[in-house]
Amino acid sequence: MPEKPNNDKSGERIAKVMARAGLASRREAEAWIAAGRVTVNGAVISSPALNVTSRDRIVVDGEPLPQRARTRLFRYYKPRGLVTTHADPQGRPTIFRALPKRLPRVISVGRLDINSEGLLLLTNDGGLARMLELPSTGWLRSYRVRALGRVTQEALDRLRGGITVAGIHYGAIEATLDRAQGANVWLTVGIREGKNREVRKVLEHLGLQVNRLIRVAYGPFELGELDDAEVAEVPTEELRAALGRELAAQANADFESPLEHEAASAPALHSGARPRVRERDGAKQPLDSGTRTGTRDRNDRRKKQRRDRTGGPRPKYPRPKE
Repeated sequence: MPEKPNNDKSGERIAKVMARAGLASRREAEAWIAAGRVTVNGAVISSPALNVTSRDRIVVDGEPLPQRARTRLFRYYKPRGLVTTHADPQGRPTIFRALPKRLPRVISVGRLDINSEGLLLLTNDGGLARMLELPSTGWLRSYRVRALGRVTQEALDRLRGGITVAGIHYGAIEATLDRAQGANVWLTVGIREGKNREVRKVLEHLGLQVNRLIRVAYGPFELGELDDAEVAEVPTEELRAALGRELAAQANADFESPLEHEAASAPALHSGARPRVRERDGAKQPLDSGTRTGTRDRNDRRKKQRRDRTGGPRPKYPRPKE
């Protein structure tokens, strides 16, 4: 006979425990529970209002909940044409089907819509993902934007005070007019809230039609030299330093546990070597901090001049001023 779930107030909510194990976000975990996919001590549960401890046996879709592993973070260049979800009702291709098989089970930190590209952070720790998504973290999310139309720097400067569009208020936005290219303009845009399609909606309100949107940084983590579909792991010590003690504690990050069994048996994504440095525009900049994985041959790419899809030189990605 199944044991009754132990609703120990000293434990943690089951959805939080599932998210930390890297199975899903907390919201997705709650949906799985409502769908009857989770059992605790042999009994199917239907509500996430349950605290569990290490003594409880949690099973999801017939498989025991994985033991917690070391908190890991990956930088991924999300290509256009992929949706940021595990399963799409419309049958569109998803990022999780396109990721290298050697990665552990990961979830995304926020989303990029199907027509957007660039830096998407992936982690095996749901607690870290949730913390990094919160606007209260205050991290600047930087984008390079190409848009059809014309705009003045004066109009962009007014966004620093926030703006309300269609009844939705958006906080301070940092935007710089970089250059005009034919009928288009290139902008650098920085936001801290990350509301749904925020950059597109605000620029549309200014009379611009966004036709390319590239996220180039999320807080201290940058797209760097990654190309379409490439992945690079952020080294543990670099991740620990970027979070600092306060954010690491809020996320309940674990930097001491062993890596997942699957990752330990696969080739390492990061060599642990000191980042190489190359000269760019007269200043030294670090190359990618970890070994990258992807579907294209990097050596062939390096022999060719990197070009923007409009046919001009691929734009650099200056960071907005903090």
